[in-house]
Amino acid sequence: MDYTALSALTRAHHLDIFGGFHPGPEDGAPKGTQTLLLLGPHEPGFWGFVTGEAEFTDGAPDPMDRWSRRVIGRLACDLGAKAQFPFGGPPYTPFIQWAKRTGRAWESPVTILVHDRAGLMVSYRGALALKERVELPSTPAERPCEACPAPCLSACPVTALTPDRYDTAACHSYLDTSPGQTCLTQGCAVRRSCPLSQSYGRQPAQSAFHMRSFHP
Repeated sequence: MDYTALSALTRAHHLDIFGGFHPGPEDGAPKGTQTLLLLGPHEPGFWGFVTGEAEFTDGAPDPMDRWSRRVIGRLACDLGAKAQFPFGGPPYTPFIQWAKRTGRAWESPVTILVHDRAGLMVSYRGALALKERVELPSTPAERPCEACPAPCLSACPVTALTPDRYDTAACHSYLDTSPGQTCLTQGCAVRRSCPLSQSYGRQPAQSAFHMRSFHP
C-alpha cells in the first residue's frame, strides 16, 4: 500500500499522517519496522467525529486513549503492522524523538514541539510501525519558526513557558484563578498564539478536554 492509500485509510477515522520516516536501530522502533507513520487528528472536524464514538458515550474513563487504541490498533492489524502509542507507560515510546525524525516537527522557541500543519496544537494519537518500506513525500525545508515573529514567547500570562523551562507549578496556579479560565476552557494561550495553530482548525472544546486532563 502506498502513502496516498494509507493517508486515505487514516482519514476515514479523521486521522492524518503527521509525518513518517524509515527508522534505524537507534530509533527504538519495533523490530522489523521499515516505515514508521505518526498519526494525529485530522482537522477540521476531528472533535465532532470522535465525540460521537462509543468511547465518549459509555461513561468509562480515558475515552480518547481508549478510542486511539481501538482505532489505530485495528488499522495496524489490517495492515499487518504494529500500533504504537505515546501513553500507557512507563516505559514510554519515544514519540518526541520520532516526531523530530519525521522532518515535520521541531523544537519551538518555547521548547515544546511545533508541527508544520498543526503548529503548537500538535498531538499524536499513535503510530503505525509497518514492515514494508513506503516512499514518503518530501518534508519542509526549514521549521516554520524561522519566518515567524514568535508570539509564543510572550503569550503566557505568567511566563510559565519560556526557552529555558516549563514551570508547571506556575501554570497550575494560574489555571486556578479567574483569568486562567480562558486557558482552561479554550486551550493554552501559548499554543493558541502560534499562527499555524490558528489555521489548524482545532475546536476549543477539544483543547478544554485536554486541559481538564492536565489540570483536573
